[in-house]
Amino acid sequence: ELAQYDCILFGTSSRFGNMAAQMKAFLDATGGLWMAGSLVGKVGGVFTSTATQHGGQESTLLTFMTYLFHQGMVVVGLPYTFQGQMTMDEISGCSPYGASTIAGGRGERMPSANELAGARFQGKHAASIAKRLAGVP
Repeated sequence: ELAQYDCILFGTSSRFGNMAAQMKAFLDATGGLWMAGSLVGKVGGVFTSTATQHGGQESTLLTFMTYLFHQGMVVVGLPYTFQGQMTMDEISGCSPYGASTIAGGRGERMPSANELAGARFQGKHAASIAKRLAGVP
């Protein structure tokens, strides 16, 4: 199904600063798409969740992006025009590499309003780029 989409935002939890093994297994199964060039030129991005504030959000996003580059995708992050990623008012996820949240060790923390706003911003940003690449006004 992935080849049918113009824009794909992948979400994964973080395990020791990298994507979850289940996501890696899913991506490893897309070799046929790579061989056919099916995802070349499509917009791609990543968002993540970690248990702690310094649980590897940025490294997870960056290491995931290597898959997108190998597939020939146009990688879209979360630009600094989303100023919520610079907040000092609360502990919050989000970076220029993509939206993120801190879930807590037992999943007890829900995404903050700022983190949700970052995710929405990234989604709209990626969709607007996909539309432009497709020549949709």
